Order: sequence, then C-alpha cells, then structure tokens
Amino acid sequence: MRLTSGRERRSVRRAAIAALGTLAVAASAAAVVILPANAAAPPVPTGWSQVFLDEFDGASGAGVNTANWQYTTGTSYPGGPAGFGTGEVETMTANADNVSLDGAGNLRITPRRDAAGNWTSGRVETKRSDFRPPAGGKLRTEARIQMPDVTGAAAKGYWPAFWMLGAPYRGNWWNWPGIGELDILENVQGINNEWATMHCGTSPGGPCNEKSGIGGQRVCTGTTCQGGFHTYAVEWDRSTAVEEMRFYLDGVNFHTVRASQMDATTWTNATNHGYFIILNVAMGGEFPAAFGGGPDADTQPGHPMVIDYVSVLQSTGGTTTPPTTPPTTPPTTPPTTPPPTTPPPTTPPTGGRNAYAPIQAESHDGQAGTAKETTTDTGGGQDLTGLGNGDWALYKAVDFGSGSPATQFRGRVAGGAAGGVSGLVEVRLDSRTSTPIGSFAVAGTGGWQSWTTVPANITGVTGTHDVYLTFTSGQPADYVNLNWFEFGH
Repeated sequence: MRLTSGRERRSVRRAAIAALGTLAVAASAAAVVILPANAAAPPVPTGWSQVFLDEFDGASGAGVNTANWQYTTGTSYPGGPAGFGTGEVETMTANADNVSLDGAGNLRITPRRDAAGNWTSGRVETKRSDFRPPAGGKLRTEARIQMPDVTGAAAKGYWPAFWMLGAPYRGNWWNWPGIGELDILENVQGINNEWATMHCGTSPGGPCNEKSGIGGQRVCTGTTCQGGFHTYAVEWDRSTAVEEMRFYLDGVNFHTVRASQMDATTWTNATNHGYFIILNVAMGGEFPAAFGGGPDADTQPGHPMVIDYVSVLQSTGGTTTPPTTPPTTPPTTPPTTPPPTTPPPTTPPTGGRNAYAPIQAESHDGQAGTAKETTTDTGGGQDLTGLGNGDWALYKAVDFGSGSPATQFRGRVAGGAAGGVSGLVEVRLDSRTSTPIGSFAVAGTGGWQSWTTVPANITGVTGTHDVYLTFTSGQPADYVNLNWFEFGH
C-alpha cells in the first residue's frame, strides 16, 4: 500500500486497470504440481540463509505470533495522517474475527461490516524493521497468498496488500515517500491482477513519479489471484553493478526498478536502512476509487486474504535466484529471458518512426477523443490535451530495431485534474484492443502545463509495429495531457 505524506499516495496506482502481462515460467520451477493450501515454504537454497519465516501454524482462532508480528489498530498511526493517509475507511483491530490463524497453517485477514455499516479489518507488521541485504548481497521477501475470493460488484472497495516500508517511517509518519516503500502485492476490486511498485523521492512528482511510484503489473495465470494461492516476492539485489529491486509473481520477474532510474541521493535515502513487512486488507481509499470506488451496499464482507507463509532469505553474494513454489497449473508459454542491457543504438533504425527518439504526441496517425493545443513545455510546439478514459492515439510504423529489445517507455505528461482523479497511459502494439505491454499511472502534476517525464517498464519489443497509446481511468474526467513519448533499453 502506498502511503502519502498525507499519504495521498494511492492516487497512485490508481489507475491501473491495465493490463497485464504475458504468461512466463520461472526457470527454477522444474516440476509443476498441485499444492495444498498449507504448502511449506520452499527449502533454503545453497548460498542463502533464512532470516525470517512464519508458516502460521497454530490453533484455529489464535492470533499471530507476537514474537514476530505486531498489530496496527485504529484508523491511523498515532500522530500520523488519518485513514493511514490513503483514504481507506475501515478500522483495524486485533480481534480474531479480523485477524486469526485458521488451524490449517494459514493466517486470515478478514474485512467485516457491522449492522450500522461500519467496516473493520486487520493489519499486522513485523516487529523487526531491519530487513536489508548485506553489502554485496541480496534479500528476498516472499509470501504465498490467496487474495480475497470475491469479484465483481461484491468486491468493490477491497484492497489487499503485502508490502514493506522503510524503517525511518516508524515514529515519524510524515517522511513518506523519501524513506522508501516496496509494494510486493496490491490488488483492488477483485481484479485478476497484481500491482507491484517502488515508492521513493518526493511527492507529488519527483524522480519516482509520486504519488504513483515506479510500478508494474501482471495477471495471475493458472488460477486467478482470487481463486488460488500464488507466490509474490521482491528481491533486493546489492550484488549487481547497479543495485535493483526485482518483483516476482510465481517466480516470474515481471518488474524491475534500478538505482540508475533516479539520482543517487533519492536511491540512497530509500535504501540506506532496513525495512519492515506489512500484511493488511484495507477497504476503500484512493486505489479502489480509481476503479469505481466502494465499499458500498453491494460489497460483501467476510472474504479473507489468506497467507500461507512469509519468508525472508539473505544471500551474501552471487547471482542465483532462490526457487519459489511453482504455479499450480502448467504454463502455456516458454520462459522469458531478461533483455540485455546494451545501450540504445546511436543512429536511428530504418523505418517510419524511430522508437528511441521523442515521438511528438500530436503527430498521431489516428485518434479518438483527443485535441491539440500549444504547449508551454520546453521546446514549444503542441501537446495532446483533454485525454480521459477511452481515448486513444495511433502512431504507425514505429521501428524498435532488430537488436536489443526496448524495455522502457517514457512519456512527457501534465495533469490538472481534481484530487482523486487519475488514470493510466497504456502502450499496445498493432491493435487498439491488444494486451498492453506496459503502462504508467498519472495523477495531478500541479497543472495542465506542469510537465514531468514518467518512466515505465514494458515487455521487450523489437521490429516495426503500430503503437497505440490508450488512456484508461475509473473516472469520466480528463486526467492528462501528453507532449511526447519515447522508448529505451
């Protein structure tokens, strides 16, 4: 969950309905098996050590192990922003109705609603706040989770999350996002999708695109996120030349944030300390608001987020990624290979448009719902304005070359919509209805001519393609202007 310093954050991902990547298989998942709901955490691989593990064994109705966890109760941290800074509406409790073991090796965090319509739920945090890789090493934080098994109108307002916050947040409550946040798993409204994000820098805007952060997303395959257990992990790697955070779903690395994506001070401020782990199910707030809001009268209480285990592993070096629990059904596509990190070509590839140079938004070959206006951004010219849900623009024959695939997308955007209004800028190839290969979320930037460049990861692309930019939001209001965009490695 992201916080805001006012923790306005969740405008944040707000946006996202996007979707969702292509299926891939972890190379480490050798055998595909059907796993019980209380599967054991994977064995510790050679070169790694276990620094934290809770498999939630205990009697049905018992609370969490308070040697490992502490309950966060109420509607805020003492002295912190109301509603935990995100606009959520529940009251967190330590009651067994909201947080308890199920007697079968799982923790259940269950939202409840009383006769007066008031919501309660649960939020637990590790007592430890020192989770950080050693110098030159790695840290992997993983959990096996089934999201609340509820979809459609009955899921309005549900917001389960498995995430980490920088230790300096404890006792301050107002220093977000500079102290860092790692959203390993977020979900809203029962959508079959995981969102993963790193938050850092300053808000709004800043080098990490706050309040949205630097995010990625992936659909759950085999079983839906709500219909079965999946593993969610982040691997913080200090053994590489450029430090990075890698996010995984069922062993597939679908999103990576590198220190090179921001200035050194921002990265240092977000990573020069330990982190603590949080499990919670919020109800309502800025993220659900981007997808229709809730909870409302149609929302069904009583659907828990079920956590099988939480594991933290540490490595003193090397490059081996520890195995994770394999998917419960066979994959349908071959493993993906991380794209090489060679720089973009120094000369434009042949073709209609160069993917690695700015493409002016107003130069589209087709569109719906857009308009042009004079921009005050550096360089002058025009931008596309009035972009909202359902609008799109087409750019034909964009040449990505035949060498290293493009894995980055950057857009120059501005937004002056009212608070709570946000949406996605999505990239699709060759068809306006194809699955997005990447996207980023946009909220207000301070004005319709207050420009910022927002980065995003995309699925690797080579060759020549027609590029569609589509705009998706949970609100009808316009939320973004676009001046230019480009791709990179």
